[in-house]
Amino acid sequence: MVAILLFFFLHWFLSLFFHTFFLHRYASHQMYTTRKGWEKTFYFLTWFAQGSSYLVPRAYAILHRMHHEYSDTEEDPHSPHFFKDVWQMMMHTAEIYSAYQTGKKLPDPQFTKDYLPVWHKLDRIGHHMATRLTFAAAYIAFYIYFAPSLWWFLLLPIHFFIGPVQGAIVNWCGHKYGYSNFENGDKSKNTTPWGVLLMGELFQNNHHYDKDNANFARKWYEFDTTYLIMRGLNKLRIIRLVPATSPVVTTHTKQVVRERNLQLND
Repeated sequence: MVAILLFFFLHWFLSLFFHTFFLHRYASHQMYTTRKGWEKTFYFLTWFAQGSSYLVPRAYAILHRMHHEYSDTEEDPHSPHFFKDVWQMMMHTAEIYSAYQTGKKLPDPQFTKDYLPVWHKLDRIGHHMATRLTFAAAYIAFYIYFAPSLWWFLLLPIHFFIGPVQGAIVNWCGHKYGYSNFENGDKSKNTTPWGVLLMGELFQNNHHYDKDNANFARKWYEFDTTYLIMRGLNKLRIIRLVPATSPVVTTHTKQVVRERNLQLND
C-alpha cells in the first residue's frame, strides 16, 4: 500500500509541477527565460512525468493563450459555463487541442507570435500511441506487483490521463468555485485551500488579472508552491524570472467591464 501511495503522489506532483512550470508558465506565458540545454531538459521531464497523457507544449500554449483572450465566452476552449459536466468540457478541449497539434487547424497568428518551444522528435515519440501504451503498461505492471487489492486499480485511470485530469480540475473548479480578488470581466475564481494541492494553479482569478506574473498568490493566505520553487531555480541561475509588469487586460475583459459599468450607471 505504501508503495502505491508513494507512486501515485510522486506521479501526481511531478506531472503537476512540469505542467504548471513548463507548459503553463514557460510555453504559454514566458514567465522566465532559460538556456537551451535547460529548456530541453524541462521539455524531456515534462514528457516523462506526464507519460501516457503527454501534452505537446506548442498545442497546449496555443489553447491556453486562447483561453485568456476569450475567457468564459463561447470561444474559450475550456470554459465550464458552456457544458453540462466536466467530461463534456474535456472532450471539447481535446478536439480543439488535437486539431492544432496535428495541423488540421491553424491558430490565429496572435497566439503564435511569441516564442513557442518545439522539439519535433520528442513530440513525435511522446504523442505516438505506442509510447502512450508503453507508459500505461508500466503503470499497470507496478500496480500488479505492489497493489494489496484490486480496489487500488481504480487509481489507474488518473495515471493514464493525469495531464488532462489536472487541467480539467483547474479549468472547471478555477472558473466555478471560490472567491475573486479582482474584476477581470470573466468568472475566474481562487479556490483555497485546494490551491496548495494544485501547486498554485487554482488561483485562477489572480492569474487572469495579471497573466504574465509568475507568482499566482496575492493574499497572505494564498500559497503558490510552484513560484517558490521557481525562485529557488532563479537563485541557482537555472532560470531567470521575468520581472512582473503592469497587468495586461485583454480586449474582451475591457469590453465586459465597460458594459458592467454602463449597467451600473443606468
